[in-house]
Amino acid sequence: MLDAETKRRIDSCRDILVGKVPDPKSQVEQITIALIYKFMDDMDAEAEELGGARSFFAGEHARFGWAKLMAPSLGGYETLALYSEALQQMNQNPGVPPLFRDIFKNAYLPYRDPETLKSFLKEINYFSYDHSERLGDAFEYLLSVLGSQGDAGQFRTPRHIIDFMVEVLDPQKNETILDPACGTAGFLISAWKHILKANTRANGSSKLTPDERARLAANIHGYDISPDMVRLSLVNLYLHGFTNPRVEEYDTLTSDEKWGEVADVILANPPFMSPKGGIKPHKRFSVQATRSEVLFVDYMAEHLTATGRAAIVVPEGVIFQSGTAYKALRKMLVESSLVAVVSLPAGVFNPYSGVKTSILILDKRLHKQLDSVLFVKIANDGFNLGAQRRAVVNSDLPEATRLLRAWMTAPQRFEGDGSMAQAVGREKIGESGDFNLSGERYIAVEATDSVFPLVTLDDVCWIERGGSPRPIQDYMTDDPAGVNWIKIGDAPIDAKYITSTKERITQAGAKKSRYVQPGDFILSNSMSFGRPYILAVEGCIHDGWLLLRARNDNLLKDYLYLVLGSAKVYEQFVRSATGGVVNNLNIGLVKRVKVPLPPLEVQQQLVAEIEGYQKVIDGARLVLDNYQPGFPIDPAWPVTELSALAEFKNGLNYEADGAGPRIKIFGVSHFQDHLLAPLAELPETQVSDMVDESYLLKQGDILFVRSNGNPALVGRSVLVPATDESITFSGFTIRCRFTAEVDPYFYACLFKSALHRGLLKDAGRGASIRNLSQGMLKEIKVPHPNIDTQRAIVAEIKAEQALVNTNGELIRRMEAKIKAVIDRVWGNAQ
Repeated sequence: MLDAETKRRIDSCRDILVGKVPDPKSQVEQITIALIYKFMDDMDAEAEELGGARSFFAGEHARFGWAKLMAPSLGGYETLALYSEALQQMNQNPGVPPLFRDIFKNAYLPYRDPETLKSFLKEINYFSYDHSERLGDAFEYLLSVLGSQGDAGQFRTPRHIIDFMVEVLDPQKNETILDPACGTAGFLISAWKHILKANTRANGSSKLTPDERARLAANIHGYDISPDMVRLSLVNLYLHGFTNPRVEEYDTLTSDEKWGEVADVILANPPFMSPKGGIKPHKRFSVQATRSEVLFVDYMAEHLTATGRAAIVVPEGVIFQSGTAYKALRKMLVESSLVAVVSLPAGVFNPYSGVKTSILILDKRLHKQLDSVLFVKIANDGFNLGAQRRAVVNSDLPEATRLLRAWMTAPQRFEGDGSMAQAVGREKIGESGDFNLSGERYIAVEATDSVFPLVTLDDVCWIERGGSPRPIQDYMTDDPAGVNWIKIGDAPIDAKYITSTKERITQAGAKKSRYVQPGDFILSNSMSFGRPYILAVEGCIHDGWLLLRARNDNLLKDYLYLVLGSAKVYEQFVRSATGGVVNNLNIGLVKRVKVPLPPLEVQQQLVAEIEGYQKVIDGARLVLDNYQPGFPIDPAWPVTELSALAEFKNGLNYEADGAGPRIKIFGVSHFQDHLLAPLAELPETQVSDMVDESYLLKQGDILFVRSNGNPALVGRSVLVPATDESITFSGFTIRCRFTAEVDPYFYACLFKSALHRGLLKDAGRGASIRNLSQGMLKEIKVPHPNIDTQRAIVAEIKAEQALVNTNGELIRRMEAKIKAVIDRVWGNAQ
């Protein structure tokens, strides 16, 4: 485990360098070079203590020893000159083994500031080489800097995904292991640790002989096209116990020098990006392509031994794109080695990419025993899918690992759960000719007990895709005589009808688009995926819409809306979808979606029943949306400044820190229009320091938005309910804590009134940003009736709120009734 002091030292090194070396990758390189420099001197010192001689800094290179470099008598510019020369000479030092010479190859100091260098070397001086796992963990933390930077994100695969892939393949001590795009060697190190753990006795001793351990290290190797990545991976492997790590600078795709080398196990997350004009590979690939992701997968499939296996992270293009090379690759994989496809959630590579990825599992030995491919869908990888990727419970990875290991070790006894994992015959995958590897496509449609006949959408509707004249800007017009241009933004939230548009296109544009008329159905085939709308306006639709138009009078529009919006149809849409971050509907497959078709009279009855429930829901929502707790202000009540009743405190801005304590922070985004603060919804944040008790919230506190670029937010308030958790508040908020005998609920409702919300907004008025200060709050005059009056008013408000809240329960009941009607149609009535 990484200890806090080591982490702090690494962060300090980066902080010192950032002014002169702003690029994170260059910072990592400078820290790496300095650490190895220091560690070579540590090893010399250890050799001397044991009665041996120095080897790294001996002879004419002795003057570069670390002690000489750190001598107090050495001035800043002298240190700078000595260190710069040492870096340049290290590659010619005969006492430095090839591994370290490779690390120092082309190394140089990119700045000439002696103070920065002395401060930096002082921090490096605290590190010492002791062959401990702690150093390996520390270096991996340093490498994680690359994973937190958007432009360097391609170098970093999340550790838990790496470990998952390794556990699924279960590499053995006698197998050769390769990563042909190894980056910082994360896969290679995880495989090494996995094998060492599998060969450790209960008492902690190793089952491996020294020869077996040396052979294991020699069997693990990697390539990378970048000399910088090779340097980092060599250091990473060395610090994890590899005395002679095998990582080489090699262009896997354009050089065929190592084409004859094969491996028992291949693990990789190869680069997804291809240069403009594509890759120009050599001619030995079986799939002719110019895209790097296609070529890398082809390379790995072709470089497995006869019984080899691989786990490869791929972008969604490899899974479903219709290009010739993509289809040829999928066909080759399905027919030669593919045994499983693991779908990962789209946010796995956040914060630097939201790209949707999958993992291909290849196994040449197992493939000969199977006629199916296992599709596994992971919805929860143990972290939320936001930019911060905070840990969450109920990860799917352990169960996915169990299912995959069961499939790979005893496929004849495998029992999938039907939801996370499902085996699909290779013949079925190849039916369409595109060998699509989207698992959702092959999930069997649930059996239905509907008494009504099932028909395809194509049986009852004409289905056509919209059209987009391009470039669209050339066809936009403000002319009232223009044609309505229907976009997803024209559909109100939860609306059934689209009644107007914000934009128009010219008649010339309309001729290149798809004309629609009132009564037509349109489906969003990308954004707001699968959502149906009925048109109450004529116009044109772009190619992000699908048009559905009833073929005859046997289908009521309102019934079609009902069935298209059902969960059963949505599930079928999802199965037919393609796409990465955004799903897209395939028109051919949508035509094959099945729906029940009752007689027209039954359709009318179903629609009438649901409309009755919907009217109740709409009325209840009006009550919930429009009710505001309030009370008349008696002019006879005394008035006082708020400062006489309460004290105030500004919140703090907290710095996230992976090693600090965890706490909930109430920020501006959590206010919305709540009366009571929604504390249960707050995520935990790991902060750098302990939070002083005076900054924790208590029941009865009122929080105000202090500052925000959106003037509508400044002055908003919430009341803190009872809580037994430690919760603090952010720097853009002010806490009001009452010191007089008052009912905080009374004042929380008062601050929600139109009069006092207006006072708070006006108090915070600024030029370009609204700011509400403690001074402004203190001066606001508020009514101050006696405590009994306050409590009586609060009791009345709470009684009203109890009645209002029953509308929420009424909505839930009516929605359940609507669902029951839909279930009857599909034959799932309980």
